[in-house]
Amino acid sequence: MSSTQPVRNPDLSIAYVREIFKNLESGDGQGFFDHVADDVDWIVEGTHPLAGHYHSKAEFVAHTFDKLAKVLPKGTELHVEHALVSGDWAVVELHSEAIAKNGFRFDNRYCWLCRFVNGTIVEVRAYLDSALVARLFEENPI
Repeated sequence: MSSTQPVRNPDLSIAYVREIFKNLESGDGQGFFDHVADDVDWIVEGTHPLAGHYHSKAEFVAHTFDKLAKVLPKGTELHVEHALVSGDWAVVELHSEAIAKNGFRFDNRYCWLCRFVNGTIVEVRAYLDSALVARLFEENPI
């Protein structure tokens, strides 16, 4: 087998990925994060207040979800649009629906590349609309 072809992880399926992510759709962040390694390597790409390289689940949550909770009083719903699986990787396209403290619609779009080991997310590269995040925090300072 060529080293350029992904090794198929038989336990990782689109249905499994959607099952994990549906927790975010229902507002159950804990249900999602139960499937994320404590020492996850998570990069939020971009140049905005949430961007950064986080080396643990706790660090990622503190610098992203906890910050968002301060400006999005009813939280955010993340909805899966598409999911693809290749080897140990899943690519998940999402969109959010939320309203900020000042009434600003924070309806963002995301693409998360997630690497799984034994059914747990161990690495993520997250892409989103940086300008929209920057505007959210400019209009709703913490």
